[in-house]
Amino acid sequence: MSSKTFVLDTNVLLHNAACIESFADNTVVLPMAVIEELDQFKKHNDELGRNARHVIRHLDTLRSQGNLRDGVPLPNGGSLRIAARQPEQNAHLRMHVPDNRILQVAYGLHEQGEQVIFVSKDINARVKADALGLTAMDFEKEKVNFDELYAGYAEVTVSRETVDSVSQNRVLKEAGIGQWPNQFVLLRDEQDESHTALARVVEPGHLRAVANRNGRVWNILPRNKEQRMALALLMDAEVQMVTLVGQAGTGKTLLALAAGLHKTLRDQAYDEILVSRPVIPLGKDIGYLPGDKEEKLSHWMQPIFDNLTYLMRETVDKTAKGKRKTKNTAQQRTEELLREHVLELEALTYIRGRSIPGQYVIVDEAQNLTPHEVKTIVSRAGEGTKIVLTGDPYQIDNPYLDSSSNGLTYAAERLKAQRIHGHVTLRKSERSALAAIAAEYL
Repeated sequence: MSSKTFVLDTNVLLHNAACIESFADNTVVLPMAVIEELDQFKKHNDELGRNARHVIRHLDTLRSQGNLRDGVPLPNGGSLRIAARQPEQNAHLRMHVPDNRILQVAYGLHEQGEQVIFVSKDINARVKADALGLTAMDFEKEKVNFDELYAGYAEVTVSRETVDSVSQNRVLKEAGIGQWPNQFVLLRDEQDESHTALARVVEPGHLRAVANRNGRVWNILPRNKEQRMALALLMDAEVQMVTLVGQAGTGKTLLALAAGLHKTLRDQAYDEILVSRPVIPLGKDIGYLPGDKEEKLSHWMQPIFDNLTYLMRETVDKTAKGKRKTKNTAQQRTEELLREHVLELEALTYIRGRSIPGQYVIVDEAQNLTPHEVKTIVSRAGEGTKIVLTGDPYQIDNPYLDSSSNGLTYAAERLKAQRIHGHVTLRKSERSALAAIAAEYL
């Protein structure tokens, strides 16, 4: 098999700093324009800046192996070289655009007879490469097949006796039912479809019934079976990481916050609740926004406040005579939690380098994180910490991620065999009839 030449776009290196050694025993080419762009990013105090600095240091180390212009060997049997000379200009590319200078290198190598594959996270750059007659691809090392994404539950048709066994005895041992730890199984009577039982896999072939559907968690009740499954995972201290995927209105964030409040304030299982969202991209400096840290974060955390207000609306005290006495407004109660440091809102930029023990951590909108960024967050978890990732893979704002390459779906698929992880895909919108229609038809 002839060796291939992979020309990498800058965004691939910024997405995964270790990508250089991901192309087996082939040749990796970095155009000089890529090195120039890395030089611009290295000054940033964010994830992109850290990746840029990592790549630059790695290239500096490789210089000891030989001249980078001529090519140096890589540990995986391949080689890397930097294209220092710009090939003859293509009339269709304007060279003042960095992407075009990178494409020009790929096109020049293609014209010299090399089997070139242009690798970029930028869809438009791949389109331009295709128009030039080049083979173009996304960087897919950290991708999953979204169409076959692990849903977290399955439906199985069984005998009436099997359904009754779970309902009455709470446990069931039957080979062939349930593949992954913490997977949910809806057992449906083969003779009566309305006769069902919901169970969770303890280990393959060993199921335990899910708690009664009327279980209330911090003033809310699950409205469908997927929400019951999600709450079962969120309330289980042995499940240290939960991933919740679903479209707008399915209750992902609301359920995560309700369980966090219940476990922290009522059960006192955690010291505090830490909530963050990557609306500010991981590592993005929030100093440009007005006000102090809390005021800056409040702009980005408004969806969290909306959910907290809903959850706090019915919190009441009882007087000595047993009469119900309404507390302060929901907003005031939320502010009280913040003042007492029971609830903490944090920018993801401050999570790197921290150790987070004994906390209930919620990362909302996690579909906008890369797999590496999710790894960075999860690796901060200390003893007794639970991490919940929520998001909608259909609504991704990061231009270099899609439903298959984002950190949320990647984590859900890659961790499905781990006993301390659980996953549920929520499908039914419960926010309102209008929200449900919007999610389905718009």
